Amino acid sequence: MYIGLHDAEKEVFKHGKSFPNYALMKISAWHKSQGDQVEWWNPLQTYDRVYSSKVFDFTPDDPYLPDNTIRGGTGYLDLPINNTLPAEIDSIFPDYSIYPECDYAIGYITRGCPNNCRWCVVPKKEGKIKPYKTWKDLVRQDSDKLVLMDNNILACEYGIEQLEELSGSAYQIDLNQGMDARLVNDRIAEILSRLKWIRFIRFSCDQKSQIEPIKNTVNLLGKYGVRPYRIFVYILVTKNVQDAAERVEALKGYKAINLYAQAERNERIGIIPNSEQLEFQQRYVYGGCYRKETWEEYCRRRKLVFQQEGL
Repeated sequence: MYIGLHDAEKEVFKHGKSFPNYALMKISAWHKSQGDQVEWWNPLQTYDRVYSSKVFDFTPDDPYLPDNTIRGGTGYLDLPINNTLPAEIDSIFPDYSIYPECDYAIGYITRGCPNNCRWCVVPKKEGKIKPYKTWKDLVRQDSDKLVLMDNNILACEYGIEQLEELSGSAYQIDLNQGMDARLVNDRIAEILSRLKWIRFIRFSCDQKSQIEPIKNTVNLLGKYGVRPYRIFVYILVTKNVQDAAERVEALKGYKAINLYAQAERNERIGIIPNSEQLEFQQRYVYGGCYRKETWEEYCRRRKLVFQQEGL
């Protein structure tokens, strides 16, 4: 068979840095194991089968994809949220050759999440948290880097045990989804301090109830020698931007901590960021203005007035 693969994000962000598509790498590996020819989809070619994967709901559809394209991913809003790969494809080791620029392994140790946050599709897509793979199943022989995409690895004892095993290995890791600081205790802080991080130790602060756990985690990690500049915190920005501003104010006292704002977007349920959220995300936080002025001071200086919307 002649197989065409379409990575919607890779196509749109072709001039920037894009993250490898895990599902397409597994689909490629499985078809190659069947003796099929696999390549990136070309609209000028005719294929026996075309697969398209789209992660983000704001990524535009490609109008030239064939009508019989097999589509998957949370970015396709007309597909069931729990649409998954067949077991024989999901179990295969991914084909990294289709992303030659990727010099690290990716994968999950756990799948799912016990929480039901409004802004997260994971519980609906994957269910409650459960073991998925061992870290040894995920690593590459040609790389000492592993990027984990687990949504809430600290909520599962299995995940914690796998991290503890990893801490005794030569592999460098990243947990790119942000951990829940509310779950960090002395034991977990000690494990995290022993891991070899590619760059940052990432946490999330999506609501004000997470401020004190973040502070406690910073102090616990400091006890084991982790400096604040190694810590990265995702700040969810809902339409209640003042709430996000208060979280930023509470955390920026740790001057070396890296804060990253993410405007809430979930087109599947009709949530699209407004101009105030985008200003806060792109210019106030990402531009670094938060380090020297409050959100109110920033708005006054820029003479910005935003229309209040329902929260």
